[in-house]
Parts: sequence; C-alpha cells; structure tokens
Amino acid sequence: MNSSQDALAHSYSYVGNELDLFAEAVNWKRYFRSAIADRVVGNVLEVGAGIGETTRHLLDGRQRSWLCLEPDERLASRLRAWAESSDLSPRPAVQVGTAADVDSRSRFDTILYIDVLEHIEDDRAEAARAAELLAPHGTLIVLSPAFQQLFSEFDRSVGHYRRYTRASLAAVMPAALRKVRLRYLDSVGFLASLSNRALLRQSLPSPRQIAMWDRLMIPASRVLDPLLARGFGRSVLAVYERA
Repeated sequence: MNSSQDALAHSYSYVGNELDLFAEAVNWKRYFRSAIADRVVGNVLEVGAGIGETTRHLLDGRQRSWLCLEPDERLASRLRAWAESSDLSPRPAVQVGTAADVDSRSRFDTILYIDVLEHIEDDRAEAARAAELLAPHGTLIVLSPAFQQLFSEFDRSVGHYRRYTRASLAAVMPAALRKVRLRYLDSVGFLASLSNRALLRQSLPSPRQIAMWDRLMIPASRVLDPLLARGFGRSVLAVYERA
C-alpha cells in the first residue's frame, strides 16, 4: 500500500451502526451460510469484514487461510482483537483497506462481499478488481439487499448506494466469470421490508424487530423460498466462478 492509499484507508469511517444489532441474527447467518458454504474453501478474502460476524459463521476449517479486509480502522482494530483471541483455525488475518490495497500478485479461491457491494459507488470496477484476484476456478460470492423499490431510510442511514435485482447484480459481474447461482433469499423478510418502506420509515430497526425477523421470519423463509422458486426476497445472492 502506498502512502496515499494508506491515508485513504485510515481516513475511512463507516457511517452505519447496525453491525452490532445484526450480530444476533444467527438464523439469518445460518441460512445464507447454507447457500454458500460449499464454495467457501481454500484461501479466502473477505472484503468489508466489519466486526467479524460473517467470518465467525463461515470459517469452518475447510479453508487454508482467511484474510479480512476492513477499511474502517476502528472496526478493523476491534476485528483484529477478536481474531487474535479466537480459537478458529485458520486464524483470520486482518488488513485495513479495500480490494485495491491487496497485492495484485495474490490469488484467492473465494472472495466474499457479504452486504458490502451496495456500499461501493463503482461496483463494476470493484467486481472487476475482485475477479483479477481470483485463482483459476475461484469463486466470487456477493450477498446484497434486493429491489430498489425497497430502498428506505435504513439504506440511506448505513450508506447504501443501491439495492439489486438478479439482473442488475448479474450485469455487474465481469464477463470472465460464469454464473453458478443467482437467487433471492428471505421472501418473508421482503414483505417486512416493504412494510418498513411504506409505513414505518425507520432509519434503524429495533432489537425487538431484529429478533422477531430472525426467530420467526427467517425459518419461514427457509421453507417458503424454494416453494416460491426463489422469485423474490429481501436479499439477492450471486455466486460466480472464474474459468
């Protein structure tokens, strides 16, 4: 990282404050884990790792290494303290920065953007950079909020530029990658988000709302999503592979 990149990384401050709220959403994390765990292997790069809740749920010993990238130095410090005290194997490494700060000679078997790409203004350039860092047959995994009509005060408060459909997320993916999975998750949560957009207009859900969503809606979505052919949902998942 050169001096200008270092200054940029160290000056970044995450505007959202929802990470601790959603840390308790264990059913949701188990749900999206079930959709991607078979692809989270080898040398892993997690972009925008936050406070490590995704790392905690996905790192299961099938990985050789795990690098957490986090541009907010405050969050990275918290993440590093957790990683150094954890008994996970392999133990995650933490780097302050973005994908642009990763050594261009590095290659990863899996690159994760879990609720991250929507925070990046130039998402196409970001996806192209990620594709360059993939090893042959490596996997790029993106999970993001779905449907722009659901864009709410919450999205604004946490710094989202957009929400995605399957088509708009597919359009971001570099031509060098081939589609493995492209689907919506959490159909019941979609209805809750629609209600929030139309009625509640909250900038941040309450702990009680998070608990209700995670304990009641996510188990219902796990049953209903396949029955509804995964035709809509609160989130959209893209899994793409490099040739």
